[in-house]
Formats: sequence, C-alpha cells, structure tokens
Amino acid sequence: MEKNYETFVNNLRERLLEATGYQEEMICYKAAEEYPPTDGDRLLLKNRQREGVYEVCALYVRDLYDWNQNGATMERIVQEIMHRLDAIVKSECFAKSKNLEDYEKIKDDLFIRLLNVGKNREELNDAIFRTIGDIALVLYARMGELDGCSTSVKIKRHIFEKWNKDEQMTFNDALLNTYFISPPRIYCWEKLICNMDYEGENFMNLLFDGPLKKSAIGNCLSTATRTNGAVAVFLPGVAQRLSDLLDGGFYMVFTSVHEVMIHSEKTADPEDLKRVLADTVRDTTPEEDFLTYYVYHYNRETGQFTYY
Repeated sequence: MEKNYETFVNNLRERLLEATGYQEEMICYKAAEEYPPTDGDRLLLKNRQREGVYEVCALYVRDLYDWNQNGATMERIVQEIMHRLDAIVKSECFAKSKNLEDYEKIKDDLFIRLLNVGKNREELNDAIFRTIGDIALVLYARMGELDGCSTSVKIKRHIFEKWNKDEQMTFNDALLNTYFISPPRIYCWEKLICNMDYEGENFMNLLFDGPLKKSAIGNCLSTATRTNGAVAVFLPGVAQRLSDLLDGGFYMVFTSVHEVMIHSEKTADPEDLKRVLADTVRDTTPEEDFLTYYVYHYNRETGQFTYY
C-alpha cells in the first residue's frame, strides 16, 4: 500500500470511529486480495443489531481516496459517509433486517436464487440450500429498495434455526413466493429485439395457445423481471407444463443465472447442446452470471431432473 494511500485510509478510519462512536473492532480495512477477494479495497463498518446479526456498510476506499486527491476534504468525505449511514438506518432494508428472526414477518419475502455449487462453495457453507446436480437453490429474503435498487440477503443457518420450522416446508414456501414475485415467462428473441417493452409469453396460463418451438433453436425461459430468471424451471408446476406443451421431456441449457434455453428431447442432441453451452459461457456469459457447464434433462414420466 503506497504511503499517501495508507495515511488516508488510517486517517479516514480514525475520523469515522470518532463520528460514529463505533468500537475499534467495528471498523476494519480489507484489501481487495484478502479472502474472500473483492473488486476493491474496503473499509467495513459493522453495526451490531443483536446477537449474531450485523448491519455492514462497505466503503470502497480507493474511490474515496481518488475523490480526496481531486479536492474533496476529509470533512466532506466523512459528512457524505455519515449521510449514507443515516439513509441506510431509515431505509426499508434496515427495518426488514430486524424481522429476520421472525418467520411470520419474513416468510412472504423469502425466495430462491440459483448459484453454482463449486464456484460458491465457501459462500454456501452457512447457507440454506438444496442441490440439483451442481446447481444450488439458495434461500434468500427480499430486503426492499435502497437507492432505487432491490436488495436481498442470504438466509444463514443461525437465522433459520431461530424459526424452528421444517426446512422442506420453508423451501416450498420460498419456491411458491418466487413464482409470484417473478412469474415464469417464455421469450421470443425476435419480439424481444423489436420491442424492449415486450413482457414475454405467459405459457402457464391454461388459455396460452402459442406452441413452443421444437426445433434446434429452442425456447428462452426466464421470469417477468428477467433477473435471476433461470430459477423459473424449478418453480412449482413449470417443468410439467413445459413437458405438456412440448409433448415430452426436454433439455435445459443454462446460459446464465438469468435464463435457460429449453429444447425438446425429440429433436435436440445433448452433446451438441453441451458444446453450444461451452461456447456461450466462454464468449458471452459474464463470470458473475455463470451457473453450470452441464446440460440438464427433465423426464416427463418421473418428474426427475438429471444432468450430463
């Protein structure tokens, strides 16, 4: 760490300890390369709420240092940080975090997000999740809006144990919530390209009469929000509905966490799909959106998912 930068970080930490009244251990420096690696050096401000639960605000100190070098005084920087902390305390996120230990208060905000097991092994150590192949279905809770962005938190084991609830029942509740929070949709690429307001096809509607494609091009499955939409295929009734519309089982190509391509087993070759998936991940999928290199299959008769 260069001398000027180190001096700035130490000075900033001391000023924040004074301004917040936090104890020494509640504000610590973390270099980008320290485990777990992050995309920048940070100052972590930890505000204890109750046993085992903290509100953490991460400050990207390199950005603050650059701001200081460009003329911002330390007083201005500390003032801005304190303003940000105050906004967090007043936010919906802060209020909801206090409800995490009460299942009845938080149950309607539970949802499922997909992560790759191998890539996120450490992150999953204390999480609540189910696995299908190398895909983890992870339990999260919505925390509301902050600065116009939706926020969420992974449910940790010590929080789940406070609920004293059956784990499978909790997962079923979360899967159903996910269905209604972000309903599954099939997207036609040609419509999406021509109309950015296109909201996809509600194929779960029993009146839906648009046949799914059985050709090699497949069908793009996501959700109404098109964020973390690959989970749609695991939501209640979705796989069975797709197999009914395709009149048979199907293969799944998870091109990212946001969508999955659905291919009829009658016309698709899983080895060809694997090669296409590898090329897609290499050329177009951001590292943070990667889900799996495997091609998955849904058996219409057994209702089971397998992978190749």
